[in-house]
Amino acid sequence: MADEDGNCPEPPVCEECPPEGAPAWMATFSDLVTLLLTFFVLLYAMSKQDESKFKSVAGSIRKAFAGNSKVVGPTPITGKSPDDAVTMIEAQEPVEPFPIDLLTTEGLLEKYEMNRESDEKIVEMKKVLQDYNLSENVRMYQMNEGVKIRVKDKIIFEKGSVVMADASATAAVQKIIRLMRDNDWTLFIEGYAEPGESYKKDGKSFDAFDLSSLRTSVVTKFLIKEGIRPEKITSVYYGDTRAVEGDINRKVEFVLRKRDLKTPGKYVPAQ
Repeated sequence: MADEDGNCPEPPVCEECPPEGAPAWMATFSDLVTLLLTFFVLLYAMSKQDESKFKSVAGSIRKAFAGNSKVVGPTPITGKSPDDAVTMIEAQEPVEPFPIDLLTTEGLLEKYEMNRESDEKIVEMKKVLQDYNLSENVRMYQMNEGVKIRVKDKIIFEKGSVVMADASATAAVQKIIRLMRDNDWTLFIEGYAEPGESYKKDGKSFDAFDLSSLRTSVVTKFLIKEGIRPEKITSVYYGDTRAVEGDINRKVEFVLRKRDLKTPGKYVPAQ
């Protein structure tokens, strides 16, 4: 309104309005928080060591980083069970390979090391056993240091003696001899004795340890005469320390391995 002189007052000056929306740094902060949340969710999912969930995560990474392959097999998907858990189904599309094998259920950067330095392949070893008709005579065990094949058949000795009970007539022993002649495997010979068993010869007395050692030596020499190379045989003896109740412990057993465990290996400082 005008005053008495007819002059209009100046309008009040408004304060500068703040800009609309959040500040620019909030966008970067939000991205950081989202990435951290995703990272911790991934760690939580892997900490449970659930194989199906791990495969689901690995499948997502394959899809993001790798190309297609011709492999078609089980693929983890969600929403196919009552609790909405990960379920394995047969894939209809090629499954992408994971280019770097770094993620495991034990840690982000820990690789699977079992048999890494070994050329052992169970399928090939089974084929060799089948070729020599030994499949029914052995038990196979996959271990961290390699594949162990324990022969069911054993050589039995007379009580308190180092005389073999017709070992050359044992069919499994003859099969082992043929296998060892033709293949670069290692044969472990293990000697045992009955609890408290002893042996006397030429006025000398041998306890259970000595007796199991003599039995191992007898079998080793027998196999060398049959054509097995001495450097491919490793002999050990236990005396009566590993006697099994109800079993015949005056025996020698065989263990087959494709590679000898007595190798230099990889040097690691002791301190």
